[in-house]
Amino acid sequence: MIAKLYMQFLKFGAFTFGGGWSIVAQMKELYVDREKSLTDEELLDITSIGRSLPGTMIGNIAMFYGHRVAGFLGGVACMFGMITVPMIVLIAITTFYTAFQSNIWVASAMRGVRTAVAPVILSALMGMIKSAFKFPPCYAVALGMFGLYFFLRVSPVGLVIIGAVLGVAVCEYYERRSGNDDAVA
Repeated sequence: MIAKLYMQFLKFGAFTFGGGWSIVAQMKELYVDREKSLTDEELLDITSIGRSLPGTMIGNIAMFYGHRVAGFLGGVACMFGMITVPMIVLIAITTFYTAFQSNIWVASAMRGVRTAVAPVILSALMGMIKSAFKFPPCYAVALGMFGLYFFLRVSPVGLVIIGAVLGVAVCEYYERRSGNDDAVA
């Protein structure tokens, strides 16, 4: 299982362009759509936790997922699998930086890769949105969070805390409401 996780995350790391969100898209395609070992909601939870912890989002997600599946060693395998190819590429780029820096072909190829990654990220995002908005007030919470971030410049840490409190309140309300419906029936 550890070797399998390492190889899966090695592949994720090898084909990741445009940041951690493209890895989340790859994880969705493999673990949610194909293997059905995760639900959209579980992937959203893992992503939310990974995004709100210190450090790189994707490193946190890899460690969290690997630990969830195979304990501490599973987390380490996912993390090292994730960084192996990018580390090799980074070593090559830093070694030959001056040659790559001014190469129009390399710059053009990277622009093309970034363009191709956008639909992949958008597809994963659409699937995760469905599970994030379980109750109608979740839409208002999301709009409120956008407003707080873009207009009042509330920090991401503050947004996570506010979102957690509002999430607990909304879920508690709907659980009590469904409990009362059961009692009446």
